[in-house]
Amino acid sequence: MTTQWHEVSSAPNMSGLYTKAATRRKVTGTTLPDDGLRQVLQVDQQRLAAYRKVCGFVENGLLPPTYPHVLAFPLQMQLLTASHFPFPLLGLIHLSNRIRVLRPMGGVSQARASVHVENLRPHPKGAVFSLVTRLDDQLGPLWEAESEMLCKGVQLDGALVEPPLPDTPALTEVAHWAAPADIGRQYAKVSGDYNPIHLSGISARLFGFPTAIAHGLWNKARTLAALDDRLPKANVEIEVTFKKPMRLPSEVTLLASAAGSSGDLQLVGSGELEHMVGSWRPVV
Repeated sequence: MTTQWHEVSSAPNMSGLYTKAATRRKVTGTTLPDDGLRQVLQVDQQRLAAYRKVCGFVENGLLPPTYPHVLAFPLQMQLLTASHFPFPLLGLIHLSNRIRVLRPMGGVSQARASVHVENLRPHPKGAVFSLVTRLDDQLGPLWEAESEMLCKGVQLDGALVEPPLPDTPALTEVAHWAAPADIGRQYAKVSGDYNPIHLSGISARLFGFPTAIAHGLWNKARTLAALDDRLPKANVEIEVTFKKPMRLPSEVTLLASAAGSSGDLQLVGSGELEHMVGSWRPVV
């Protein structure tokens, strides 16, 4: 599939996009659009500082490795709420996220973001596709990410591909922290992601959750902040799979490998409930 790129010149009306998302609940097709969106974006230093505070990142002159998701979030919303996109946004489940930091992200004040979708395929619970986001600066590719998104109940032809079971690595405890009941609202303010399942028990119950659950990308960001001194600053691919949702409030423990170019991580809650597993490796 060849992506048909469209340049976006201004910020979208986010309340309008959320209204579109909230009023659309039906699957309308089984083919992904070939449209992609691009926009030159500015880094707002105040918003960046607020994001660092909520996620635990220190000020080191570099963009946090998860922050480009925040920059590109309005573009992602535009793409996933477009009338020809076949799946309802609020029904999507974020299964995994892989980011690649290609070069050190220091001194970034402006960058060009691009988003598109690809690789629609069967899943035991429906259909999965990849949401691909990239960031370029004046020197070229800087950062890229791929999020696997599940839409339940969609029937596709084709064989199911079962991922291999990973080996269980030897990990040691790195950190322990509490996720307060309002962390979903705190993260929404700095990221723009106001999905109702993260905001309160009342809004989460409308979508089948007994309590609000933490954003998957907050879990990843908070984890990477805690691993800051163990991870390379560039030429690194960090992949995580989201397991059991983290109900709020909650307490979690982070386990990880020693510092190095490669390693593994695990985020667990009470009773050894596994919330997230992942790894970091050199970009190949």
